[in-house]
Amino acid sequence: MRLLVTGGAGFVGSHYVRALLSGGYAGSENAQITVLDKLTYAGNRANLPLRHPSLKFVTGDVRDFGLLLNLLPGHDAVVHFAAESHVDRSIEAAAEFVSANVEGTQTLLEACRHTGVRRIVHVSTDEVYGSITEGSWTEDCPLLPNSPYAASKAGSDAIAHAYWKTYGLDVSITRCCNNFGPYQHPEKLIPLFVTNLLEGKRIPLYGDGRNVREWLHVDDHCRAVHLVLTQGRSGEIYNVGGGNARTNLAITHRILELCGADCSMIQWVANRKGHDFRYSLNESKIRRELGYTPRIPFDRGLSETVAWYRENPGWWKAVKYPSLKCIDALAPSESAVGTERGEARR
Repeated sequence: MRLLVTGGAGFVGSHYVRALLSGGYAGSENAQITVLDKLTYAGNRANLPLRHPSLKFVTGDVRDFGLLLNLLPGHDAVVHFAAESHVDRSIEAAAEFVSANVEGTQTLLEACRHTGVRRIVHVSTDEVYGSITEGSWTEDCPLLPNSPYAASKAGSDAIAHAYWKTYGLDVSITRCCNNFGPYQHPEKLIPLFVTNLLEGKRIPLYGDGRNVREWLHVDDHCRAVHLVLTQGRSGEIYNVGGGNARTNLAITHRILELCGADCSMIQWVANRKGHDFRYSLNESKIRRELGYTPRIPFDRGLSETVAWYRENPGWWKAVKYPSLKCIDALAPSESAVGTERGEARR
């Protein structure tokens, strides 16, 4: 199998690539992988084992149609992770999210159509559903996104569905809950709070901290994506939940405990504009059809994630403070990159 992985230098995409290259998915041990990544602030070469003989890295934008026409021939499938993904940034600069997420997805799918690459997994988010007071979303629920980020992902989902329906591309869509784990950019809640505490800084908590999110370790998410790639049905959507619903305040208290800090380190800040109150996915479809089950318990995964950030200050300081200009020099060793997935399952 020869795969093109867009956004493969980001948090989730790079984990998927490392898992593939380390033989983490039965039947795909000999996969040849091309990573396409624009290397924006969230893309990091240090997340990948660049010397691996089965990996080819290309710097580029999924909106570059000419590049895609040259790059795609010979690939069997595409796993499309590439996206602008930070809600706060989307509130400040919505246009870039619409361009990258909607236009980028359409350009990629059009290039797949022209080059004969039919199998595509489009990786999306639970945020496209909006906010839910009680119960859980199924894949048939209407999309009611509330942030520019979520709206741009809903738009990209619609484009992906249209290319399946109109052009017959073999497209499947995944919608996952909040992820966490090693190598996550420190703008996100868990790594931001952990790295702030490791630096002796306070942690900014929105509103009253009662917003509820469902959490899943990145390794479980990537296993689900690969199951959908290899066994998922064309034109179908698969929710990928974790069953670990917690308030932001509960997450904060656990991180404080793991970092040896107390509640005096919380800095209460004004709530985010349009802040969704609660997310919850019904994941029975992917369990029933593909036999998917999360493997990493939340508490163990969080403890190991905190330990990883504690043990790898060079990686996150270079990402958090890019003026240091030393990401590659301070990256974890390639052996650590290759074994991280296995360590997370101990």
